[in-house]
Amino acid sequence: MVQIIMGLKGSGKTKKLVDMVRAAVNEETGDVVCIEKERKLTFDIPYQARLIEAGSYDVGNYEFLKGLICGVHAGNYDITHFFIDNFYKLVNDKSVEALESFLAWLDKFSAAENISFVISVSADPATVSDEVRKYILQ
Repeated sequence: MVQIIMGLKGSGKTKKLVDMVRAAVNEETGDVVCIEKERKLTFDIPYQARLIEAGSYDVGNYEFLKGLICGVHAGNYDITHFFIDNFYKLVNDKSVEALESFLAWLDKFSAAENISFVISVSADPATVSDEVRKYILQ
């Protein structure tokens, strides 16, 4: 399952994501991973969640991010949840087409590996395509 928390800057996306991380740690049986650009969530998410500060890896493009996700998963098959905060800060290409393509891959990967993904994206939900809108958390 892939879900997107989408809204403009300051709309509470990160707080909602942190609450979802806490719930996943407390209620689920598998491991939880949270990827962020900068080390801002260190004291907000429970220590049981694996926090990855991806800024030091200079992610930049979608292929690198896919590799990071696959690599983390390959090292731990017990992961049930991935959370990605400030998605557009991790990738350089902010086009709708690139996001649609990534979400299609992520949805397929999620179904194959039985992992839930939650991504926070700073964008106006009214301006995205139907392909992206279907993943937006209401």
